[in-house]
Amino acid sequence: MTSVWDPWVRVFLWTLALSFVLVWFSAQGWKGPHDAAGYVAGALVLFRLVWGFVGGRFARFSQFARAPGLVLRYLKTIASETEVRFFGHNPAGGAMIVVLLLTMAATVVTGWLLTTDAFWGVTSALRAHSIVAHGVLVLVFLHLAGVVLASVRHRENLVRAMIFGDKPTPRADDVS
Repeated sequence: MTSVWDPWVRVFLWTLALSFVLVWFSAQGWKGPHDAAGYVAGALVLFRLVWGFVGGRFARFSQFARAPGLVLRYLKTIASETEVRFFGHNPAGGAMIVVLLLTMAATVVTGWLLTTDAFWGVTSALRAHSIVAHGVLVLVFLHLAGVVLASVRHRENLVRAMIFGDKPTPRADDVS
């Protein structure tokens, strides 16, 4: 086994996941926990943005944020079942991280706006927050499906890797 994801990335992931679950299930009436979990999610997104520039090799955006054309080509290889194994995030996973961070940030910002005098009670602002939050939920399910697919195709447990931080040692044909 070889270390790939540092403890900060793993703590970020699981804390953000827990925050999202709490936010989602408290949305219909538990304002205090909903707001608190939303602020935690916002702080986590800010942390991850910083860590994406100063963190370890596999935490950096430069390692996994790839050009859209490369992401599309990689998605085609998934469809044809010919994708290669990436030791860090594959192009689809990297794109998902970027999109999830952006939509989570949009959810936090629209939620915060609803607490301001300018947007409190404004139906269009509430609708925007709801749409973006539902978008995050859809992305989470797509992300989980991608994790399962990659785990099966490459015969590795990515959930375990995101708990303990290591993956099976790279093979000769892996991309790192």
